[in-house]
Amino acid sequence: MKNDVLIVGKGYIGEKLQKAWGCAITDRWIASYADLLDEVKKHKAKVVINCIGYTGARNVDDCEKDIDATITANTIVPIWFGELAFREPVKVVHISSGCIYDYDYASQPPIEENLTPAYYKLFYSRTKIYAEAVLEPLSRRCNILITRIRVPLDDKPSPRNLIDKLIRYKKVIDVPNSVTYLPDFVKAMGHLIDIDARGIYNVVAKGPLVYPKMMDLYKTYCPSFAYEVLPIKDLGLNRTNLVLSVSKLEKTGFKVRTIEEILDECIRNYTKS
Repeated sequence: MKNDVLIVGKGYIGEKLQKAWGCAITDRWIASYADLLDEVKKHKAKVVINCIGYTGARNVDDCEKDIDATITANTIVPIWFGELAFREPVKVVHISSGCIYDYDYASQPPIEENLTPAYYKLFYSRTKIYAEAVLEPLSRRCNILITRIRVPLDDKPSPRNLIDKLIRYKKVIDVPNSVTYLPDFVKAMGHLIDIDARGIYNVVAKGPLVYPKMMDLYKTYCPSFAYEVLPIKDLGLNRTNLVLSVSKLEKTGFKVRTIEEILDECIRNYTKS
């Protein structure tokens, strides 16, 4: 795989994939379709993964203040990747987001890929929806894979890791959420590329994570840590809290681990890092 893959975007997700696979990666500023095509030709790539994205300087709330950067990275650049798949004999993989739905825990089952996204309260979410609105129809005739991730969780420290964020905040909400465990995400991405999967796939752990449960587990390794459970109504922020279905991913033959299977491994490795 490593000789055929080019990762575009040297951020948290891009570097995780590159480290695991040893493939080519570029952090070139993509300002046009010509820039993207030039990188693909230079690396002779057969699989091109779009890891470019903007989530705000501090968090997604900042996307409201930086509309140009947000829509460029999250909508315009992905459309160029769609054009690449349309014009060139390459497979395009776009890293999307699950933060594009309203969700009602009381009445809704886990969200499947064919449900139309409709969460427009955040500009960040809008730009991710706009990109999918172009790429998903194209995936029916071009070689495009769209993987949706949610709240990256890793067993290694990083400012982008959910564990680091919750330790820093020391306040958590008690609402179930899907999360993407990055060691398993890397394996799922390799699997989906190997089977030449196309269209949209949710790539998250099976079952939701409740943050206090993870923080309680963290406390067993770091007893001095203390946190507070904060009612979500007190946050005063627009946020998506939801559970994604993994049935489609499982039907490809990939073993999706449950959040219970993941948690202890994740926290144990994290505290040893």
